[in-house]
Amino acid sequence: MSTIVNVVPTFLSLPTRTAKPRRSGITHVLDGGLPVAEVAPLLGVCGAYVDVWKLGWGTAYLDPALADKLAVLDAHGVLACAGGTLLEVAWQQDAVEPYLDWAAAVGFPCIEVSRGVADMPLADKLAVVKWAAERFIVLAEVGAKDPLAEVGAQAWAQEAAADLAAGATWVVTEGRESGTVGLFTADGAVRTEVVDAVVAAVGVGSTVFEAPRKDQQAWLIRRFGPDVNLANIAPRDALGLEALRLGLRADTFDASVRASRS
Repeated sequence: MSTIVNVVPTFLSLPTRTAKPRRSGITHVLDGGLPVAEVAPLLGVCGAYVDVWKLGWGTAYLDPALADKLAVLDAHGVLACAGGTLLEVAWQQDAVEPYLDWAAAVGFPCIEVSRGVADMPLADKLAVVKWAAERFIVLAEVGAKDPLAEVGAQAWAQEAAADLAAGATWVVTEGRESGTVGLFTADGAVRTEVVDAVVAAVGVGSTVFEAPRKDQQAWLIRRFGPDVNLANIAPRDALGLEALRLGLRADTFDASVRASRS
C-alpha cells in the first residue's frame, strides 16, 4: 500500500505575490450567511489566500453564531468586515453611534461605509468614515446599487479621493454580487473609464474592485497584475481565484509563462 504524504510543491515558477498580512493583493470574500460550521473547514483550505471576509448586507445583525464566526476568522488571520448596507440602515435610523459601539464590542476589525441604497449626502458619508476610522479599518464604497443610477467616472474618482482623505484604508468600487452594476455594464463588461479614473485618483493599491465573475477577475489581473485587490468573491471561489492570480488557469495562463521566462 502506498503512503500518502502532503508535500508542498515548489517546482513551478509563478508570479510573485505579497504575503499576509498585506494591503495590496487582497482577496475580499462576500459571505451571504454561511454557518460557522462551514466557514471553519473552508478556511482550512483557503484561509492563507483570504484577507477580508465581509458578512454581507445585514447578516451580522442576525447571525446567532456571530461571535464564533469572528473567532474562526481571527484564528486564520482574516479580517472580518460588517457590510455597508447595515451601516446605511443605521444611518437612516439615526443609530450610527450605537452601530459602531456594537461593531467594536463584538470584535469587528473592519467596517464598510457606503451610500449605495440610502439617500445619504456625501458629507454625511465622509463624516462617518472619519468617525469610524478612529476605531476600525474602513472600507469606503463608491457607487450605487441601483442599475439605473448614472455612473460618472470623475464623480467616482473624486469621491474615492475624499474617502481616503477622510481616513478610509481602501476604496471599494461597487459591482454587487451580480457583477452587473456600477463598475460593470448590465452584461458584465468592465467600465474601463471608471477603472482608469479611480486608479488615477487613489492608486491601484488603495482600490478594491468588486468583481464576482471570473471574466471580470481575469480582466483586472491582466490589467494590474496578480496583486490587484478583488472583492465580492464567493467563499468557495477563493482558492480558484488564487490559481487565477498565479496563472494556473487558462484565463491567465500567460502570467505563469512570463514568470517561467523571467
